[in-house]
Amino acid sequence: MPVAQIHIMEGRSDEQKEQLIAEVTSAIARSLDSPEANVRVIITEMPKQHFGIGGQSAKKLGR
Repeated sequence: MPVAQIHIMEGRSDEQKEQLIAEVTSAIARSLDSPEANVRVIITEMPKQHFGIGGQSAKKLGR
């Protein structure tokens, strides 16, 4: 059973996360020749102040 774990910053809509799950599932199933029903996708959202870019938090950078 393939499992994809994706870390993203908070702020995406539920619709965007549903689309991400669908597209990642499709890509994994296609590339590994695995049934989509066997694919698992885990999305972990993190606060912008917990994500660093170039030594500063994404929140501080206004991302």
